Amino acid sequence: MLELLATSLMLILEWENLLAMVGGTILGICIGALPGLSATMGIAILIPLTFGLHPLVGLGMMAGIYNGAMYGGAIPSILLRIPGTPASVATILDGGPMSDQGRAPLALKIAVVSSAIGGIVSAVALITLAPPLSRVTLAFGPADYFWVAFFGLASIAVLVGNDPWKGIVAAAIGLLIGMVGIDTVSGAGRLTFGQSELTGGFHIVVVLIGLFGIPPTLRLAERVVRERKPTQDARLDLSQSERVPYRLLWPTWLRSSLIGVVVGILPGAGGNMASFMSYNEAKRASKTPERFGHGAEEGVAAAECGNNADNAAALVPALTLGIPGSSVSAVILGGLLVHGLQPGPALFRDSGEIVYGFMLQMLITAALLIVLGGYLGSRVFVKILRLPPLLLVPIVFSLTIVGVYSVNNSMFDVFLLLAFAVVGVFLDRMQYPLAPVVLGVVLGTMAESNLRLALLIGQGEWSALVARPLSIGLATITLLAVMSPILKAIRYRLKARAPVH
Repeated sequence: MLELLATSLMLILEWENLLAMVGGTILGICIGALPGLSATMGIAILIPLTFGLHPLVGLGMMAGIYNGAMYGGAIPSILLRIPGTPASVATILDGGPMSDQGRAPLALKIAVVSSAIGGIVSAVALITLAPPLSRVTLAFGPADYFWVAFFGLASIAVLVGNDPWKGIVAAAIGLLIGMVGIDTVSGAGRLTFGQSELTGGFHIVVVLIGLFGIPPTLRLAERVVRERKPTQDARLDLSQSERVPYRLLWPTWLRSSLIGVVVGILPGAGGNMASFMSYNEAKRASKTPERFGHGAEEGVAAAECGNNADNAAALVPALTLGIPGSSVSAVILGGLLVHGLQPGPALFRDSGEIVYGFMLQMLITAALLIVLGGYLGSRVFVKILRLPPLLLVPIVFSLTIVGVYSVNNSMFDVFLLLAFAVVGVFLDRMQYPLAPVVLGVVLGTMAESNLRLALLIGQGEWSALVARPLSIGLATITLLAVMSPILKAIRYRLKARAPVH
């Protein structure tokens, strides 16, 4: 292994490979920063262009796009409250308020450092622990995956926002949205109302931009109309040059990196779950949880570190077993096949220099984020806030509509965008948290399909969900997550009733 790593390092330090990594990282940041585009789309478009190139050149660009896009999604999340990628939704929760407080440069710096740390830890885990970690994935059955998905839904529902019941209702709305389309087990259509466009369900980009992109833009437009002049926004105070509070954030980075790596090796979980779980754990461990949702630095750090720690870890089952851990890793598997590389155990034996070179490229491109997207990029990106709100509103509307239309080249998606915008505005005005809605859409399908598979295997017996020690452990953790706010409320009332001596 050490010999292969040394040989691979010499190969990827050739100028063609370095240029591919730098170019891919810059391109990935731009892709992630544009709502509607994603790392999956960017890599899929790139693959045909790599025909005839050396495998490490093509894979280096893929690694750069992957890591760059996952960070790039934080840029519109912080500056405009629009998620650039599905995994950057949790970044809005504290990144948006930090931007409103005039701390956008600091939020971007925290995001890029957190993304780089998460990506580096994930790449190191991929390099050193790929074969052992792949066995963890094999130990999970349908019931275990159900509890993992249910834990993600339960924890975000009760921990985001001030009212757990509103969080549960929001998660239920997300589950309902996720049910639209073809049933993954029986193949029957559900809630399509005869519309062929709905057979594939609602595209996650349409849901994200409708819920998170339009409501804040309408609030900005409402303020412009009310004030009747393009006043400077409070976020434009860029005179502050705050430094990243490394001492404060190190515990968050360590915890979020571990969560992201563990979630990454579970096929189907993805960076969405990693970012939300990291955010929840950061809030749970914080001495000042009331700051979360109002501009807490740990919130941005946890979300970005968690979703980037998922990147290389999702490639563990993909490279070792040929089982993609996410949609991006599935596309990367296609890229490997294009270059004649067959994923699986034989990949490390027959093409060791290439596969270890690709792992090192994931490590290097994660580190490049600090240079290309950090202290240089933040100065460029934050200038978006210098635009007067009168100009910013139509620009954001145009970008959202173009981004949604480009997903499937369909006006039907644009109409759906407007429908979800109405839902998003209503929930926003009624102070329902939007994050559980998105997680319900993302994890609902995973929870439902694995629940039904577990019941089919157990011949309809519900005891099949807790038939193994691993399932029992995951079920216990989920129950504790659901009960934690109730127990806190009971403890608070008991303290309030206790006599003061």
